Amino acid sequence: MRPIAWASLVLCILLLSACTAAQPAARAPADLTPAPSPAAVTTPALLPAEAPPSGAEREFKTDFTRHTVTYAEIFSGGPPKDGIPAIDNPKFVAVAAANEWLKDLEPVVLVQVGNDTRAYPLQILTWHEIVNDTVGGLPLMVTFCPLCNTAIAFERTLDGRVLDFGTTGRLRFSNLIMYDRQTETWWQQAVGDAIAGELAGRQLQLYLATIISWAEFRDAHPTGQVLSRETGSRRDYGRNPYAGYDDINRSPFLYQGPDTPGTLPPMARVLTVDLNGEAAAYPYAVLESVGAVNDVVGGRPVVVFWSAGVASALDAGTLAQGRDVGAAAVYSPELDGRRLTFRGEGERIVDTETGSEWNLLGRAVAGELAGRHLTPVVSVNHFWFSWAAFKPETRVYQP
Repeated sequence: MRPIAWASLVLCILLLSACTAAQPAARAPADLTPAPSPAAVTTPALLPAEAPPSGAEREFKTDFTRHTVTYAEIFSGGPPKDGIPAIDNPKFVAVAAANEWLKDLEPVVLVQVGNDTRAYPLQILTWHEIVNDTVGGLPLMVTFCPLCNTAIAFERTLDGRVLDFGTTGRLRFSNLIMYDRQTETWWQQAVGDAIAGELAGRQLQLYLATIISWAEFRDAHPTGQVLSRETGSRRDYGRNPYAGYDDINRSPFLYQGPDTPGTLPPMARVLTVDLNGEAAAYPYAVLESVGAVNDVVGGRPVVVFWSAGVASALDAGTLAQGRDVGAAAVYSPELDGRRLTFRGEGERIVDTETGSEWNLLGRAVAGELAGRHLTPVVSVNHFWFSWAAFKPETRVYQP
């Protein structure tokens, strides 16, 4: 399909989403490795006042005099404010019930706080983009921007106040712009920055969220909870309104931003890690060829695992039929004070020191260390164009 025709189709589908408005409206556990806290992030300077995005003042009470980006970079994605409805009162079902409508390779977002483990199927997030939830007592927001392939979880508490979020209907660099309903500040989903409004310059705390297959979640967490399709909205869950979007030869939809560094094609899938001021991107094409990557980011050793068996959410007409693009996750390779090194052996990942075999979830499934777990490190999936637009200084891993 020609790009213009495809873009028109997506705009039509997104506008249909506007028919249903959104419903009104701690720390990470010790075994997780969260991103830097907002207090450790340099606050960007506010820019001189300028005219806000077209139509924004009619829809929002945002203080548009406070902003850290130029409004010329912000465009309408089609739907109005809350036209893509966030899920504010999520319901959950047991694994056995969800297994009736989820297929083995379908992608889900795994989020765990203590013993509370939840799966957020992309077949639902694709249509809602934001879930305001509380997991294990921790207020979290689980988000997905289909145009950038970014599934990111954030803590919703800032300065002791719990925020809840909706969609603005606007994009910057083709990435979802969210807003909080308490101050109507606008937030950039890709990096969690407040870009306009009362809280401009602040940053949300990222929380560990990993895209894995439904089969992986079901088998590892049989007592976990799964986001229900009873969302209060009528949507054709399981159908992909972005069919064919992740073709590596395509151009990003509605992207108007800096030229993407030629290191990788704009639509290349990457897993990104940002630690201690250094950002690194691991191309899926490289990860698939090696299975495991041992690296150091921001002075911290990391290991990146890759495994086949996860369908693309942006390929076929239904998510269950998407081609296998695999999944990746990042861990600390240190266990009991010893730094392990890893390698791929066909479909297996093993450590050199003990020969133990490890799965995508960082668990040793065979060998001397069977049953042990590596500590996960926060990482995020992106298309290369999206991450590079916000972090152009990123180092791209090359074997």
